[in-house]
This record gives sequence, structure tokens and C-alpha cells, in this order.
Amino acid sequence: MPSDPDFERLLEYIKANRGFDFTGYKRPSLQRRVRKQMAAVGVHSYGEYQEYLRAQPDEFAALFDTILINVTSFFRDPPAWEFVRREIVPQIVESAEGRDVRIWSTGCASGEEAYTLAMVLADAMPSDLGERVKIYATDVDERALSEGRHATYAPAQVEKVPTDLREQHFDRVDGRFVVKPELRRAVIFGRHDVVQDPPISRIDLLTSRNTLMYFTAEAQTRILANFHFALREGGFLLLGKSEMMLSRANLFTAVDLRRRVFQKAARGERFRFVPRLAPEPSQEVHDADSLLRDVAFEASPLAQLVIDRGGRLTLANMHARALFRLASRDVGRPLKDLELSYRPVELRSLIDRAYAERHSVTVRGTEWLEPTGEERVVDVQVTPLVAPTGEFTGVSVSFFDIARSKRLQAAVEVSKREVEVAYEALQSSNEELETTNEELQSTNEELETTNEELQSTNEELETMNEELQSTNEELETMNDELNQRTHELNRTNLFLEGILSAVDAGVVVVDRELRVIAWNDGAHELWGLRGDEVAGQHLLNVDIGFPVERLRAPLRAALAGEPPAEPVVVEATSRRGRQVLVRVRLAPLHAEGDTDGARGAILFMEAEPA
Repeated sequence: MPSDPDFERLLEYIKANRGFDFTGYKRPSLQRRVRKQMAAVGVHSYGEYQEYLRAQPDEFAALFDTILINVTSFFRDPPAWEFVRREIVPQIVESAEGRDVRIWSTGCASGEEAYTLAMVLADAMPSDLGERVKIYATDVDERALSEGRHATYAPAQVEKVPTDLREQHFDRVDGRFVVKPELRRAVIFGRHDVVQDPPISRIDLLTSRNTLMYFTAEAQTRILANFHFALREGGFLLLGKSEMMLSRANLFTAVDLRRRVFQKAARGERFRFVPRLAPEPSQEVHDADSLLRDVAFEASPLAQLVIDRGGRLTLANMHARALFRLASRDVGRPLKDLELSYRPVELRSLIDRAYAERHSVTVRGTEWLEPTGEERVVDVQVTPLVAPTGEFTGVSVSFFDIARSKRLQAAVEVSKREVEVAYEALQSSNEELETTNEELQSTNEELETTNEELQSTNEELETMNEELQSTNEELETMNDELNQRTHELNRTNLFLEGILSAVDAGVVVVDRELRVIAWNDGAHELWGLRGDEVAGQHLLNVDIGFPVERLRAPLRAALAGEPPAEPVVVEATSRRGRQVLVRVRLAPLHAEGDTDGARGAILFMEAEPA
């Protein structure tokens, strides 16, 4: 399905202005959610909606609430949690002897899944939960994270929590359930985008329940690669029931496919160490040696920067200044004020990661276009600098230009393909066998494609199911509010009917069109007509023994909001045929917020013998 250019521009606008990158999301479900919000504000095209966002910045919050479907619950899919509790957690606890247990719940929404993990770990490590267990609960929705931090849930939300665990880990406060402090302290909430942000490391168990299904296949591949990096050797991954990993089978092995539990596959990654600066000699360094070091740093063929612990650009050699167009005044400025901090790569997050992990961090194959149009490809290495005292003094950032090696690699690939073509020409005698092999390969690819399509369809159906579930919850909330308002309205109507029934005089209420909206028992006793007989009729057309035309002018004054005038005294004939003098007092009927006159008028009718 071809992409809509206007929709892609809208996604880029959202990413540039609010930092939310939705470009990796599947287009059908994403467009469906955006169109829902567009309909809510009365906008019909993506271009118009982009202008609406520019004019109404508060609309971003409503849009994100619509896109980010926070469907979650405690112990969602109980068989999977029972398997984790019985089979996976004991292995984690055994392997973590003497160290912390680190758990990561991505797409945690309002925190139910993170607290489910905490309850499972508390059962396995009752005395060590607060000391050795760290559960990182992350999401891109700040409002959902705020709900998780408050750790307060309605009774309906904790129904799936077993009774014994509910009594053990929750307190009842004002009709709601609050997670107890010892469990709450084990969970750390934070904003994290699984597409853009670097992963948390050294994780024993990573849960991502029905999160991947919202992303395209390319985005899923990148996310799973990050998950593989985040897990310890032998760490476990728990996915949602609608998610598979057909395209990344080399990164994980299935532990229990039916319950979507996987384990990290070893890839022989090398350990990396934090380089330390050599202790300075006690004797004074000669000026010539200092000059030699400065010249060597300046003439280095690599673009190099040094950033101090306070985040300021301290040194930049000649190659770096030329490559990134740095002026002499830029040296000494905070890194965050320079374009270099985010282009060609987000340096600040890499620096934080290097400090946190205490070793060099490398990002390979970063591409970007210079203003001249020249394409650059570099590997970026961030190395923490450690003083003899063991304290960090800053970081060194090196940029390795690999554009030439990539071109050489491409040339090698071309040569390789040429050799393969020549080889195939020499193997003409095996054409029949190769044709059969190709047919089998084609059939296998078709089966794999069909399998992928079925998986994609399943994920799309699950996405729509979660959207419907979210909409159903919204409708149930609205229905409860409407029932409450109806109850209040009925109670108010009964109250008003009681008041009107207690008044001996005849009371009639009309709207601005002079249609009868209330007619009490006193009016029935006076004129012989019941309220249901006159409701909705024009007052001046009601056939009673009262010359209602005499009330036209006073009614106009009351509807204009003028204060009550002198009563109108009129001779009339009661329902019993007697002549009576009727004293009519009129008052305007106001409601809060009325600015252009009254909403109606109230007539009080008192009769006495003529």
C-alpha cells in the first residue's frame, strides 16, 4: 500500500516538534487513530490537521492519547504468567546469586504489568525484593507513566489479582487499591522510546507484551536487536500472544512458543573495557613535550573531540573543526548548544551511556549529508576518560570515516557477483538440477511470505481488538457518567415537582417560545386541564376561561429579563364556571450563563371570587 505523502509530512512534523517518532508504526492502524482524532476536531485532511496542530499546541496531548492505546491489566494472559513464575523466575534467581536482578517492562502503560512482575519476584525473593530487585517500567506516554507512579487503581482494575496477593500487596484507601510501599520501591518508571532511545543493559527478563505488533517489520527488527543487546547472556524475553520473531530467529531461541517465551542466543560479543588515563609523572612536563602532544592531537587524521564532565566542548582538533564547521568561539560552549550534539548522531545519550556502563560506546555506519551535499559515513566512538583517582573527567569522541571502506566493500561485492555469474556459466551442465532447486526455493519463499502475511494480519486484528477494547472502556465510562447525570436530573425533577405540588396557587412555566413546560396541580384545579394535556402547547393557544392575550406584553418583558412588574389582575371564569379575579405575577426564568435575556417565564396565578 503506497504511503500518503501528506500523512508522512504530518509524522515528520510531530517528530520534529514533540520528539515522538511514529514513522516506525504500521500505517493502517496509525492512520485509523489519527483520523479518529481529526474527526473529533472537525478536520478533514492531514495538511489541515498539521496547521491545526501548529495553531493549537494543546492538541498534541489529545492526539497522543488517541494514538497510544494503553490496554493493559494485572496478570494479563494468566497461563504465560504462571509459566514465568514456575519456570523462568527460579532460573533467574539462581543465576543472579550475589548480584541484583534487573527486569525491564517496555510499553508498561499505567504500570499494571510492572507491578505484576514485582509480585511474582516478591513471591520468589520475599526478603530481597527491596534490596536486589530493580524493575524498569518504560513507556512514551507521560500521562500513563504518572498513573503508574501514583500506584492507585480502581477495584475493577485489580479484579484479576489473586485475593491473597491483593491482600498482601495492596492497601484499600478511599475505595481504591494502593500498591504498598515495599512493592512500589522495586519499580522505577521512566519515559523511553524503544525505536529511538538506547536500551537498558544487563537485563535478566524483558517483557514487551503486544507492543511490537504496532510497528513495521523494519522497526521490529531494530527493536529486537536492541532487546538482544539489553539482555544478559541467557536472559529471557516475554512477548504478547500475537507476536512472533520469524525474521530474527538468529537472535533468540524459543523456550515456550505457545506462551511466547524466548531466550537470548549467544553471539560471542567481546568485552569492552574503560580506558584509564595514565598517571601523570611527578616531574614537570617540558614545554616541548606539551607542544608535541598538542601538534599530534591537532594533526590526527581522525576527527576528535574532548568534552568535560560538565558537558562543555573542551578540545576539537583541526579535522573535527573542518568536518563539523566549528569556530574557535565554539570551544568552551556547552555541547547541547551546538548542532554537533544531535547531528550526525545523538551524542548526549551516548555520553550518558558511556558514563553509566564505564566503557567505550560505539555507533557504526552513521550516515548524514553535509550542507555541500557530500555524503558521509562514520563510526562514532565515545570513550570515558578516567583520572588516576578513578573519577570521570570527561569523554573523548572519535569519528572514523568509513565511506571509502564502504565503497571498497561495494566494489568487492560487485566483483563477487561477477565471479558468481562466471561460475554459474561454467556450471551449465547442472542447469536442470539448479532449476529444480530454484523452484523449491521459490516455493519455500512463497510459504514464508504467506506465513509473514498471516502473522501481519493476526497482528493487525489484535491491534484492532485492543482499539475496540479501549473504545469500549471509554463508552462504559461515558455511560456511567450519563447514568449518574440522569439520576441527578430525575432527583431534581422530583424535587421541583414536589415544590410545585406544594404551592396552592396555579404555577405555569413557559419557554422562550411560550410553550408550556410545567403546569402544577394548582393550575389544574383552577382551569380544569392537566399538565400532560397542555405540555408543549403555546400558552396563548390554550383554551381556558382566562383571557391569555392580556399577558402578551408582560410575557415579552419577562423574557427580556426585566425585573418583575406589578401583578396583572384579570377577570376570568374558573373550571367550575364561576367568575373570579385572577392576580397574575410574572418572573423571568434564568439559567447560569444566560446573557441575552431569560430562558423562559414563570406565572403565579391566584384567584379570588369576583
